[in-house]
Amino acid sequence: MKWPFRKRLSAITQLQESLAELQKAAMFVPTPWAVARQMLELAQVGPEDTVYDLGSGDGRIPILAAQEFGCKAVGIEKDAELFRYSQQRVADLNLRDQVAFQNANFFEADFRPATVVTLYLLSAVNGHLQSRLASHLRQGSRVVALDFEVPGWRACRTAPVKSEGNVDYTLHLYVRAAPELSRNTNRDVAFAGAPDPREARVGLAAVGSRS
Repeated sequence: MKWPFRKRLSAITQLQESLAELQKAAMFVPTPWAVARQMLELAQVGPEDTVYDLGSGDGRIPILAAQEFGCKAVGIEKDAELFRYSQQRVADLNLRDQVAFQNANFFEADFRPATVVTLYLLSAVNGHLQSRLASHLRQGSRVVALDFEVPGWRACRTAPVKSEGNVDYTLHLYVRAAPELSRNTNRDVAFAGAPDPREARVGLAAVGSRS
């Protein structure tokens, strides 16, 4: 007897294994301080913003955002040791009112409070995050990806930057477009700067031109 659901179970298993591999691939590689600062500057972070850093590692981007840009920040880190280290740093710096960390899987996180999201993840990982980010982020929210682009999205700006050690990096800035711009189109979901419906479904689009 052939079981009709065996192939479906196999597909689900493959997806789970794929996500597990992506989570392993999202290892901690610290963002140089100078580059982290330029990521926040590119997003024009201000005191009214809430920055989310996915895979926050030692907590440097949320802490930097609070200290130098005066905003609130949240770091999401799955590794328990790095999470505890980040928590202790926040306590030592007396930043508990501005910075919080979540010991969680960012594939399952709630990004709706965020106005800025920073990513230093492989493109494959970014690709699996894109639909969740697109559905959670509000108009005007910014996403800054370091080195690895978000597949299917078009950056409104791409900027070369250097670290303290004179190492070259590339920043990619994405901006959540205004939904009212799509009212006169025939697409279910359309965003400014996304003439292709496949891009429209991604949910983020370019504002301005690539530099």
